[in-house]
Amino acid sequence: MEGEGTPAASVEASLSRSKKTVCNGADLRAMFDVATAWLERNADAINALNVFPVPDGDTGTNMSLTMRATMEEAARASADSNAGAVARSMAQGALMGARGNSGVILSQIIRGLSLALDGKDEFDGRMFAAALDEAAKAAYRSLSRPVEGTMLTVIRESAQAAQAAAKRSHAVSEVMETIVEAARVSVEHTPELLEPLRAAGVVDAGGQGLYVMFQGAAAYLKEEVPTSAPALSVSAGSPTARFDEQMVAPHGYCTEFLLEAEDLDPLSVRAKLEELGESVLVVGQERMLRAHVHTDEPGVVLSLATSLGTLRQVKVQNMADQHSEFIAKGAVHTGAGVVAVAPGSGIAEVFRSLGAVATVPGGQSMNPSTSEILRVVDSVPNEEVIVLPNNKNVVLAARQVEALAHKKVVTIPTHNAPQGVAALLAFNPDAPLAVNEDALREAVARVRAGDVTKAVRDAEIEGLHIKRGQAIGFVDGKLQVTARNPREALYEVLARLEVTSESLVTIYFGADVPKSEAARVGREVRARWPGCEVETVSGGQPHYHYIVSVE
Repeated sequence: MEGEGTPAASVEASLSRSKKTVCNGADLRAMFDVATAWLERNADAINALNVFPVPDGDTGTNMSLTMRATMEEAARASADSNAGAVARSMAQGALMGARGNSGVILSQIIRGLSLALDGKDEFDGRMFAAALDEAAKAAYRSLSRPVEGTMLTVIRESAQAAQAAAKRSHAVSEVMETIVEAARVSVEHTPELLEPLRAAGVVDAGGQGLYVMFQGAAAYLKEEVPTSAPALSVSAGSPTARFDEQMVAPHGYCTEFLLEAEDLDPLSVRAKLEELGESVLVVGQERMLRAHVHTDEPGVVLSLATSLGTLRQVKVQNMADQHSEFIAKGAVHTGAGVVAVAPGSGIAEVFRSLGAVATVPGGQSMNPSTSEILRVVDSVPNEEVIVLPNNKNVVLAARQVEALAHKKVVTIPTHNAPQGVAALLAFNPDAPLAVNEDALREAVARVRAGDVTKAVRDAEIEGLHIKRGQAIGFVDGKLQVTARNPREALYEVLARLEVTSESLVTIYFGADVPKSEAARVGREVRARWPGCEVETVSGGQPHYHYIVSVE
């Protein structure tokens, strides 16, 4: 049910009584209530901003759902909570409700605001500018390879403008007006920084989402009600830049310990450990942290840790010895299990049949939140869990689970269902987790896959002239095919995937494809490539007529 304090409440009901120079906890909550409501009203327009004209542009939805979870948590704070307490509640809600890459980055922005406002009863324009600067830094820290031309650029440039404005005025409302204009200009320039945006003639949708939110917050501070959607600077664009996933083999020693000290900073500890190794995991609070790192020099890691506080429960394992022992003597049961995100009921059944201990509904147009993945991870009996996101826009949300679960969790960054299948085929439930990590990453790297859907708008991308309603095909994530219908697009995708007489072709047909049509496709593929083995599976996925893998 909708009501006061929720993001679904009317924008008008959330407005303040006067222009704001100094804001308290109630103001902070109201600012972001209005920002969330305005984001929700413009979610469809933001969803339409996609480099590719596919029906799964969901940045607006992901950001809106992340903010809805944020404000639902904030609404649980007492009415007289100070600004720091409200910001802390918002950060918790954002972390658990983050969906998709844009939602995860947004959650880190809110976390940065929370860190800067911690302990503050109220804040003025200078303090808010400083908080926005911390928000930008937190967003950049959350990614191993930050990409400019995305919402990262927009939050950074907005923060810089806020700090300049705060030198002229201490009023939060006036600083926010500057932030809105800076965000607009920053979004407008995103195609100059990111080639896929420039080539498609579009702006960054995640940045556009931030701009919309800032507009809503400014409206609260100025006692205004937004009456029209903000104009898009270019013809519509996508925020979700392509984040390259690091696939680095773990170092020689798995080093774990419990660290106790006063005023520990988890982010700082993680940053120090990342300089010394890989697969870094740091969870806990200010006085006690549990850390995990793969390193060639465990002594250096432990020496660093002892300089920060008191060590307990130290554990160092030689992973090379573990691997050799596994090869020589056979696997040692570790109780590891796989949780896979599945875009359709049929694909979920395939994952379960291959040994996934549980599946999470989600994929294109329906990215699961961090809390939904965490809930499933916590529900399985395994103490070690491998998560397969099976969608590039779910990878970041899945990785958030690694630090939240009370288990050892590893995310293998699978970008589609065929990669998930390959990973499950390579999974050995009796092998040590480190061995499975290597095996699954190697299996995923060998997979070639394609997708077929229909364009939702006219577009021109990399020489392809695309019309709305036309069938389009992706080859290993790249848009390469246009055709009159999905079936013809599929055949062209398979040709580009270099099917031969010795290939194994698996075709997952979607919810909109009749079984008779799928059977026809299977026969025609066998006729076009005599000798190849073809399997058709009812995937049940929405939007995408066919998902295909070739081995």
